[in-house]
Amino acid sequence: MHTTIKTFPRIEMGVQIRKNKTFFRVWAPHAKSVAISGSFNNWTPEKLPMNREESGYWFAETNQPEVGDEYQYVIESQNGDILYRTDPYARELTNSVGNTIITDPDYDWEGDDFHIDNWNELVIYEMHIGTFNVEKKGQPGTFASAIKKLDYLQNLGVNVIEIMPIAEFAGDFSWGYNPAHPYGIESAYGGVKGFKDLVKAAHQHGIAVILDVVYNHFGPSDLGIWQFDGWSENDKGGIYFYNDWRSDTPWGDTRPDYGREEVRHYIFENAMMWLEEYRCDGLRMDMIPYMRSVKGADDGSDDIPEGFSLLKWINGAAAERFPHKLMIAEDLHSHDFITDRVEHGGCGFGAQWDADFVHPIRNALIVADDEHRNIEDIKNAIVNTYSNTVFSRVIYTESHDEISNGQARVTEEISNDTVAEYFSQKRSTLGAALMMTAPGIPMLFQGQELLEDKWFSDQDPIDWKRLKKFCGIHNLYKDLIKLRRNLDGNTKGLTGQHTRVLHLNNQTKIIVMLRYFDNPQEDGVIVIFNFSNQEYQNYDFGLPIKSTWSLKFNSGWEGYSKKFKGLPVSNIDISEESYDGLPYKGSTQIDAYSALIFGKA
Repeated sequence: MHTTIKTFPRIEMGVQIRKNKTFFRVWAPHAKSVAISGSFNNWTPEKLPMNREESGYWFAETNQPEVGDEYQYVIESQNGDILYRTDPYARELTNSVGNTIITDPDYDWEGDDFHIDNWNELVIYEMHIGTFNVEKKGQPGTFASAIKKLDYLQNLGVNVIEIMPIAEFAGDFSWGYNPAHPYGIESAYGGVKGFKDLVKAAHQHGIAVILDVVYNHFGPSDLGIWQFDGWSENDKGGIYFYNDWRSDTPWGDTRPDYGREEVRHYIFENAMMWLEEYRCDGLRMDMIPYMRSVKGADDGSDDIPEGFSLLKWINGAAAERFPHKLMIAEDLHSHDFITDRVEHGGCGFGAQWDADFVHPIRNALIVADDEHRNIEDIKNAIVNTYSNTVFSRVIYTESHDEISNGQARVTEEISNDTVAEYFSQKRSTLGAALMMTAPGIPMLFQGQELLEDKWFSDQDPIDWKRLKKFCGIHNLYKDLIKLRRNLDGNTKGLTGQHTRVLHLNNQTKIIVMLRYFDNPQEDGVIVIFNFSNQEYQNYDFGLPIKSTWSLKFNSGWEGYSKKFKGLPVSNIDISEESYDGLPYKGSTQIDAYSALIFGKA
């Protein structure tokens, strides 16, 4: 898989407006002729024919169009068919089957000098624009409606929003993983200006924006680049796609041809567009196993080396141009090479979603009987790492995938329609505490902090009335995020590379860990998890150092929920006797299904 990255000169594609001139360029190597039909020439293509350039490009310039005008390319195929096509590089369209809109390239970014926080200090909030803040029943949410909730997110404490895909898709409702026009911004969400407004407003609130992108397939419906210039083989997708067995994916017969230079350029420039033109602070690439192999497998039988090299090209360029921005992979095969640096033969992602965290932790939270909770599995999930840094993984208990497709919210899986009951509240918040204190970059899914129920659907919006109903649970998440980010200056250890499991007991279902940054004596944090329905008045565990540990968080506090008992915990009692093979013994109370966090006084 150590394929050489092939690069080629950058060619300006699509429409460009400069000095009262408008320039068009499109790639249609099999076309007999290409012209432009638009609102600016009364939709008469013969008025604006395009000139053929080298390598199948077509070019035209005119002073007629203005921002807001609409157009299509009119392509005569080799067999004489006349094809009307939207611009593959269209930033905005009237809708997924409509016309390309000429957009204003200028935007007022004045004052936007934002930089994403250090990766070890990030807390991500995954969100779906269409359901995050719906203002009109029967219509999707928009960028503008999302902006109205930025004060809420800032108050919650998250400093990154990860937005599910916004490329123009078929219809008005979708998860977004079916991009019909990869360069276009979904018209139902608010288009180009709406998204730029959201990014700028998020930055003003101290919140970074990471965008989901889909390069493992396009479409499959309303796909503007399908058989673009009339050519195809085996009745497949034509110039932008593989036209053999490599085209097949679980989402349609539409895998891009990663070996064709023009297609590589198309995808590469798309990634750079989000980072440069829209000032996104990173990208999360959807299911990259299907970019590096045909069936998403790892046995080497169907590798796509040119897909692997494209990933390296994108991430290598992103690291060079924007070293502070975070590129995230959804791979889920737990390989170091996904997050290894490009110069070391890796894909070059900054972090990857960690299947080895979410699956064992969800199982430990959801399973009904304590005897089926394996504390060794929890320990392995805590200490797992990639590429020699603990912040190379994104850890979570809920994501759009984990709470759909036959699965549901953790609260729903535990309680089955009664998410407000004791066990659902207790164990879901225990999982939240583990996610926020384990090494890695923690990620919430929208509504998780509101004890949302059921599962994710693109037509089931967040119920914001739950904020009042479950204000205590919301405050629990808020307190955890504050600790995770060390905002009060006494939990720096949670931002550090070092984790040591001090105590593990599969009978009592308790695990104790020490997190620290440089020196556990100065910046250490002790976290205790009780995965049983048994409370303990005096629970003993080993400690490597003698220090004063002050309680910073108790997930069982009755202030978070009327259903919680709230044992009166204050500090860790320490005695100078060895325990767990360590020089000191600590003792504390802990409630059932609870987490305790102790930091420096």
